[in-house]
Amino acid sequence: MIAVSASDEDVRTVELITIEQIVNHLPVFAEYDPERLKVVSEVVFDLYADEDGLDTLLALILENLPDRVHETAYALACDVAASDGRLGDDELRLLDEFRYAFNIERLAAAAIERAARARHITL
Repeated sequence: MIAVSASDEDVRTVELITIEQIVNHLPVFAEYDPERLKVVSEVVFDLYADEDGLDTLLALILENLPDRVHETAYALACDVAASDGRLGDDELRLLDEFRYAFNIERLAAAAIERAARARHITL
């Protein structure tokens, strides 16, 4: 989630609030220490500063995230990306990288993306 928010080099308040709400309310984060978000953010920013940082980031995520929650991780990344009402090219490229790394079928990804857009649409 942090990687998607930072992907366009413009971390928006609404994205941070979305991340905080997700971590505080979803069962998948029941055992997660919210204080770790600061450390994770620092790691993401450090990796983005490195030429091979994205590959390293994806490797770290795959190494530490159980396969059974790959779709959940993708859905949450989509929620953060959609939370500010716009998707930039950098966010879209990163979501594509995640979809590929997580081996999420295109049709499933489209449904997840559509649901994220629907949840964050404004009138």
